[in-house]
Amino acid sequence: MSQPKDFGFGEEETMLRDAARKLLRDEGDVATLRATVAKSHIEAYETSPQPVAYDEKLWRRMVELGWSSVAVPEAAGGLGMKMVAVAALAEELGRAAVPSPLPSTLAATLVLRECDGDGARSALERIAGGDPATLAVTDETGSWESGDTSVTARTDGKHTLLDGTAWFVQDARKAAFFVCAARGRDGVGLFVVPADAPGVKIHPDQIVDLTRDQARVELKQVEVAATAIAAPCGKGPAALERALPGMLTILAADMAGAAEWQLQTTVEYAKIRKQFDKPLGYFQAVKHPLANMMIAIDRARSLAYNAACAIDTEPNKALLFARMAKAAAADAAAFCSGRSVQLHGGIGFTWECDVHIWFKRQKHSQQLLGDGIYQRAKLASLM
Repeated sequence: MSQPKDFGFGEEETMLRDAARKLLRDEGDVATLRATVAKSHIEAYETSPQPVAYDEKLWRRMVELGWSSVAVPEAAGGLGMKMVAVAALAEELGRAAVPSPLPSTLAATLVLRECDGDGARSALERIAGGDPATLAVTDETGSWESGDTSVTARTDGKHTLLDGTAWFVQDARKAAFFVCAARGRDGVGLFVVPADAPGVKIHPDQIVDLTRDQARVELKQVEVAATAIAAPCGKGPAALERALPGMLTILAADMAGAAEWQLQTTVEYAKIRKQFDKPLGYFQAVKHPLANMMIAIDRARSLAYNAACAIDTEPNKALLFARMAKAAAADAAAFCSGRSVQLHGGIGFTWECDVHIWFKRQKHSQQLLGDGIYQRAKLASLM
């Protein structure tokens, strides 16, 4: 099946994107963002544990608008929209650098959609109802391979007991529950674990990105009932692998949106900042990097929507296109971050200049699920 015109981006997707852009412009502007995540360097980086930047009022507004249920199937109470709609929403979240559990919740949703256990349906219904979720599937090495986990699962009568630690868990302190990978006798399974379950302890990480929080989640004899098993042991890796193209696409779209903000903000600065009695944008040494930023962003955005459309229409090509999108987005994020700081001159690396917030978000996004070099190495084996 060939891809439709404009990646299948139609009226519904346009309405979602425009509504997201308006809300985030009105309620998540730069001044509000700074007040939430960057009031002071001491509070952001020298306070232990690192504060959780989270506007619950904005999250509830997102839930009311149906954003948390965009990727949830209709059978579980969601909107069941196409992946291009999810990509459009992710792009707007990146553009505004929103400190929200929505990206992690969308990723968890994509995984749960691929599971057939009793716990998957109820977890999706909770997400549709507004409960934020996140994935707890990474081991201590930071491996993104679907079968790697530091958590073990042991059956004890009617319950499964989880022991171990999940590392690099995104938005752990914002989540109502975790979708946790654990290795049992028959392989790796996926389990729905409430964040406040007995035996669960969250150890926050100190990270550079001010718009996210990250933690390692320790589990000690955590009881999971049969009704909370999303994927039985042995079926977890397949579910994660089927969801991987979507997770990569969400990150690629987020980075493309953030890079667009970096470009537009730097262009505006180049118009008003004068040097030698002329605006900075007059000089070719400034014009050319800005043009190159635009080219890098257009490439990343096109590949992100191409990957999203493939998930909707050509699933056999989805992983190939998604890895291409993540690689291009990682490259664009690195380039645009560097140029946005450089072209703001002496103020570009200061706390008072807003560009550092997006710079740090981009650096974190580059590493999630593997950077550009990692993606290209994976692409080599797919071609």
